[in-house]
Formats: sequence, C-alpha cells, structure tokens
Amino acid sequence: MPSGLSPGPVELPEQAAARRLAELVSPAGIDQILADAEQAGMSLDGPDGLINALTKAVIERAYGAEMEDHLGYVKGDPAGNGSGNSRNGFSSKTVITSAGPVRVDVPRDRNGEFNPKIVPKGKRRIGQIDDMILSLYARGMTTRDIAAHLGEVYGASVSPELISSVTDVVADEITAWQNRPTERVYPIVYIDAIMVKIRTEGVVSNRPAYIVTGVDVEGVKNVLGLWIGPSDGEGAAYWQSVLNELRNRGTEDVLIVCCDGLKGLPEAIGTVWPKAIVQTCVVHLIRNSMKFVSYGDRKAVAKALKPIYTAVNEAAAKSSLEHLRQQWGKKYPGLVDVWERAWDRFIPFLEFHPAIRKVIYTTNAIESINYQLRKITKTRGHFPSEESAMKLLYLGIRNISGRHIDGEGRIRAKGERGTGTYGWKAALNAFAVRFGDRLPI
Repeated sequence: MPSGLSPGPVELPEQAAARRLAELVSPAGIDQILADAEQAGMSLDGPDGLINALTKAVIERAYGAEMEDHLGYVKGDPAGNGSGNSRNGFSSKTVITSAGPVRVDVPRDRNGEFNPKIVPKGKRRIGQIDDMILSLYARGMTTRDIAAHLGEVYGASVSPELISSVTDVVADEITAWQNRPTERVYPIVYIDAIMVKIRTEGVVSNRPAYIVTGVDVEGVKNVLGLWIGPSDGEGAAYWQSVLNELRNRGTEDVLIVCCDGLKGLPEAIGTVWPKAIVQTCVVHLIRNSMKFVSYGDRKAVAKALKPIYTAVNEAAAKSSLEHLRQQWGKKYPGLVDVWERAWDRFIPFLEFHPAIRKVIYTTNAIESINYQLRKITKTRGHFPSEESAMKLLYLGIRNISGRHIDGEGRIRAKGERGTGTYGWKAALNAFAVRFGDRLPI
C-alpha cells in the first residue's frame, strides 16, 4: 500500500457473502425467477411464497453439501462403494424461519450418524426467530402473546411452552453477566429500585428489584447488576452482601454513591467502601417532594426549590429552604418535611464542583431504564417466581442498553458499550482535583 494511504473499510463476512451472491445471481436471472413466480401465481411472501420456496431450496442444498462432507463422496461417486456408510433417503420436518414455516427434506445416512449444522437434530428454528422471541419477550409480551403474534404474522405454530424454553436459555447468560468483572474504581454509582409483584409460596407480594449502575472513568454508564430484595425490607446485612459481591468482582473503591432512602445502605457503603460519599439522588428528592404539591402550584414550587439545590453552600441552601417553608410550608408541610429528613444526605452535593453537580443531577439514562422496566413489568400483573422476574428484567435491560452487556464480561470497542455522560471531561477534571490519586487516570 502506498505510504500515507489508509486502508479502506474492512468487509465483514456477511457483507462479503452478500456481495458474492450478488455477483453469482445476475439481474436477468432474478428477473426470470420473478417472472416465473408471477406466471405461476406465486406471491412473494407467505407460507407458499417465492421467498419461502427459495429458503427451502437453500436449506436443502446446504443439507446436501453437509451430507457429502459427512460421507466423503458426492452422490453417485463409485468411491462410496464399500465405504461403510451411504445415503438412506430423507425425512421431513418443518423449520420455522423469519420467512415463515418451511417444509424441508432432511437426508439420512444408514449409520444414523449424520447431524447437520444448518438446522441440527431436534432444532426447528433458524435465522433470527430466537432473537425475535427474546426481543418480543423483553418488550413485555407474554409467551401466549408471542405465540399468537408468530402465528398471525408468520403462519408459524409455536407453543407458549416452546417460547418459554427459548427465553430460559438466558439463565446461564444472567449468571455470567451478574458475575462478570467490574472496574476497579467508579467515580459514580447509582442504586435505585423498582417494585415488582412476585408469587412466593402461593402469596403475591411486592418485591424491590435493585438496579446498580456505574459510571466509569470514561464517563460510560453500565448496569453492574440486578438484585431482587426480600418483601419484608432490607437492612445493612443485606446491602453488605450485595456490595461485597461488587467488591469481589473487582470494584475496590467508589467516589460517590447516589441512592434514595434505602434502609441500611449507607451503613453498608461505609463498611465496604469507607471513603465513598453517600449522596441522596437530587432528582428523586425533588420528585418526592413534588408529590405533596397540587398540579396548579407545581411550577411555582419548582421555581422555589431551585435555589436550594443550586446554592453555593449549605448556609445559602438553608436560607432558601427557610424561604420555601415561609412561602409554602403551611399549605404543603410534607414538601418541606421531605427536604428536612433528607438534609444530611443532600448537603454533600453542595460541596461539589458545578461540573460534578451537573453529571450527578443529570440522570436521564438511569431514569430511562427505570421507566422502560416499569412499563414492561406492568403488563405482567405478577411473576410466578423470582427467576421469571429476573429473566424479564435482565432481558429488558439488555434490550434497552444494547448487546454490550453480554454475559461474558467482554470489553468491546469504545462506543459499543454503555451510554456516555454529557459534560464528562469537565467533571473528570473536577473529580481529579477533588479526589486526587483515588481516581485512576
């Protein structure tokens, strides 16, 4: 390659295959196939359509090629005489593809040793069908809804039990994901909860599902783990076991932990990460206090709250809180009470550089995850077990965040994992000044 010239884009295997296919099948050949289909009255899609027929031809040709490779000779070749194995007719089965159900003839050998790779024995789904099922499930559809959808759209008869078994394959992935290595230091960790209904020993109860999200040194947010807590509330011992899991996975230090009134959590943080600053989530604090305010007054109250969380120091914030009390305290005593009870966990926020305040306050990515998870869990009513709740929540997180949170702990290329944080460079400089050598740069 001439000096100074950069290589062109690398062609992916699937792109190369598509290019070679386009080279092999001429436009005139495609036109003839379409003309023949039109003359025969064959539609393009559907169970008896052209795409289905082409899919059948490709699968059966692949079967034939695999059989030739398995036996070591092509059909009719005298070299097969006395080889100890030979073709033994065909068996038929229906394969579900993204083009619909396809009836194919599967070749057999006399020794019964042939196990094709394109559609292995016992498997009746190829292409993106499994991914489609997982995607629909992750969006809150039940197994019966998915079965009905596949029947209506693709003409495929799939039982709810089969769909359930497809979604069960993520169990190992969940275990690997929940135990994957984490970063040594996270500048920020958010701990939040949503409530899900789970049946346990015949009784349906509300259970908290805790979502722990970390922001790494590059400003990338990733869900670090998911835990379903007990129905009778949690305490320091429970939280210490959760945080110890994260420490055992590699997280030795966290600079700031943002959480919201979870019993026993601050004490557990002090034990596992003694230097971490525990900070009440300001967004949650504002939202919780606004619950006491009527709709007509919300705009005015929100304006009165802003001087509190944008104050330059605690003294200025106290003055603004007192002004809030005088202006709105009689009408909405619960509004002021929320801030007073959370005051000790709120004031660390006032010590931070404005750049750090901004990234802590801006929790859009975390709020988006919680909103999406609440939406998909609402469609379920309740879950028959803790495992089924964990399965849906994990698939929901994977669907929302992308495939970068795979279960193998792989660190993929920059830009292919997590969600970035706006204004992170300014915040990183402020973190470096505030926390010194605790921040690995």
